[in-house]
Amino acid sequence: MSQSAQQMFDLHREILDQAVDTISSRNFWTPYPESMRKYPEDAVKAAPSNLESLLNQPFTLINSVGSSTEQVGGEVSPYGFELGITYDQPDPNELIASMQVAMRDWRNAGAQARVGVCLEILSRLNAMSPEIAQAVMHTSGQGPLMAFQAGGPHAQDRGLEAVAYAWQAMAQIPAAAQWVKPQGKHDPIVMDKRFHIVPRGISLVVACSTFPTWNTYPGLFASLATGNPVIVKPHPGAILPLAMSVRVAQQVLKEAGFDPCLVSLMPDSVDAPLTKTLALNPAIKLIDFTGSNAFGDWLIQNATQAQVFAEKAGINSIIIDSVDNLRAVTANLAFSLSLYSGQMCTTPQAVYVPRNGIETAEGHVSFDDVAAALAKAVQAFLSDNDRACTVLGAIQSLETQARIDECRGLGDIVLDSEQREHAHFPNARIHTPLILKVDAEQQAAYSEERFGPVSFVIATDNTAHSIALARDVIGKKGAITLGGYTTDEAVAEQLEELAMEVAAPLSLNLDGGIFVNQSAAFSDFHATGGNPAANASLCNQAFVANRFVVVQSRRHGQSN
Repeated sequence: MSQSAQQMFDLHREILDQAVDTISSRNFWTPYPESMRKYPEDAVKAAPSNLESLLNQPFTLINSVGSSTEQVGGEVSPYGFELGITYDQPDPNELIASMQVAMRDWRNAGAQARVGVCLEILSRLNAMSPEIAQAVMHTSGQGPLMAFQAGGPHAQDRGLEAVAYAWQAMAQIPAAAQWVKPQGKHDPIVMDKRFHIVPRGISLVVACSTFPTWNTYPGLFASLATGNPVIVKPHPGAILPLAMSVRVAQQVLKEAGFDPCLVSLMPDSVDAPLTKTLALNPAIKLIDFTGSNAFGDWLIQNATQAQVFAEKAGINSIIIDSVDNLRAVTANLAFSLSLYSGQMCTTPQAVYVPRNGIETAEGHVSFDDVAAALAKAVQAFLSDNDRACTVLGAIQSLETQARIDECRGLGDIVLDSEQREHAHFPNARIHTPLILKVDAEQQAAYSEERFGPVSFVIATDNTAHSIALARDVIGKKGAITLGGYTTDEAVAEQLEELAMEVAAPLSLNLDGGIFVNQSAAFSDFHATGGNPAANASLCNQAFVANRFVVVQSRRHGQSN
């Protein structure tokens, strides 16, 4: 192990130990504060100008493997301007060949060196959080606060969580052991055994446009910590945040005495995509993917030489049986439906309500009035335009923007989507939620994912019918989140049972400052890997344990 890597491990050992303890206790903890006030004021103020200094020019990385086939770019901020940044696209074959050579030293360095480097990368990324937030905001369309939290410290939390699981899994394997089998009157049989943690091979991380860092860091750090070189393949619309992240990783790797190509960027364009070609390369042994069902399924079915960890999409559902305070419940749901314009894999889409209405502490409320209360809550929450623009963010893609119009005819409009104007970015794509009312029989409308600010209030026969419908839809299409509201403990148990049956995490009776589409690292398991929406969870032992194998050697030894 190089001294630099050992120093990195020693420097961050306390954080590592705390992370390992916390994934067992599942308590709240983070070494990366989510408040901007915890970061140097100068860094926060300088972040917008730092972004401007990167625009309209080539982005340079530490590592340059072989010849660059071309320069790619074309990112356009959802807030209405072109970034004008170009990136080197390395030759895939040359890059893979270089990574295969570099992997040997990375493997032989051992778990402490690899984990030490990963922890140092995360520490430096955390210090850059204000700057990374600007890159996330102007590629994903997230609002400024969300871009800072989700793109910075929360993403780093998930990366650290993956490193903690990787360290825990590797630490369970001893480097050597002496095996002594008694033979009665005869001398015992003695074998000296050595155990090697061996990476599977090159890892490909296929990133999404909406959460470029949050969804990328878990796979990146899980693979890197366990010895696998990582190719980061960003979405063509959100390259910059990952280019910045890769540059930091390459800087740390170089300082620690390793080949910086161990983490490399492979950008492409919409017109000339590379993901399928990369995914089918025999050297690619691990693939992390976040995105559409169609492409996730394609990877699983075709990239058979690789372990594929896929987070796709599902029909996130809310079942309303009864509530204490309807205003508090609808205010909570209004935030969930509005946050980042529904462009989250955790945003509710299907809200099941009995057609005969629900009971509240203030009396019976009809189905139509429940739907109207939800619409009113969204309107009230977004009544201040500045706050609305901050919470809604901007629509990342033109396809998502078009989907709003496409969905208007799928049901009765309870709340129409409005276009809003941003005070500082007049060309920003900002739209409020569209809420539709449908009958349970209109399953074709609500049982397909409608990514973006589109949701359905579904009239069912009763709560048992709501549960049955959710069971059927989630069983077929999957879900990342499931929410429920009831004042009846027996119904609460039925919802708990439903959650286990469809393998979707349940949030029950949320009416305060926690929302169904939030997921806390070290405590919440994001997705379960148990339904069609995802075949892996962020993050658990299964997410890291298959990224390496244990190769042993043995020889005759002598007893002590």
